[in-house]
Amino acid sequence: MLRVIGALLWKDLLSELRGRALLAALVVFALLTVVVFNYALDLERTVRASVGAGVLWVTIVFAATLALNRVFAAEREHALHEGLLLAPVERLAIYFGKLLSGLLFVLLVEAVVLPVFALLYDLPVAQPLNLAVLLLGTLGYLLPGTLLAALAAHARAREVLLPVLLFPVAMPVILSAVRASQEVLAGSAWVRVAPAFNLLVASDIIFLALAVLLFDQVVAE
Repeated sequence: MLRVIGALLWKDLLSELRGRALLAALVVFALLTVVVFNYALDLERTVRASVGAGVLWVTIVFAATLALNRVFAAEREHALHEGLLLAPVERLAIYFGKLLSGLLFVLLVEAVVLPVFALLYDLPVAQPLNLAVLLLGTLGYLLPGTLLAALAAHARAREVLLPVLLFPVAMPVILSAVRASQEVLAGSAWVRVAPAFNLLVASDIIFLALAVLLFDQVVAE
């Protein structure tokens, strides 16, 4: 199973390295969002942590949604979806391969955006605890997102359908990630960060379990 996951991840990486369209689009979109919000809001120091965390997560969520809309694009455009499902491999390997490729792309975008965000908003985003929140929140959004991307892959209005399905489902992850980042960036003690952080961890575990249980049925439809 690990070999199949690695092969799928490598295939998606090679495809992106040849085209470079997806990663470039994600980075440009994310940077524009951060810069526009910075000049539009003109934040005071006292509210910068609370509002800045929201801006950061809006940027990540929309960049991740764009990535999810493309996660099954190569198979769809080249009519390889059915062949992939008929291959003698565990279908969960397909899910985890796509999940990891989406996660890698979004993390690369975050690696570019975070220094710019820190410079513009003067916030300590590189703290280890905030980086943990970013990782858990990104993963928590992509876990149901990859499942729903497979469900919407052949829908006519898939670019619209995916966010409509995903945003309500992923709301616990988004809200807990924003809250945890707010507390971390404001320099709050762990006792104030812990409730949102623990909810984020619990949401990730639940979405992982649901994906393992449901992916085979989703792609079989």
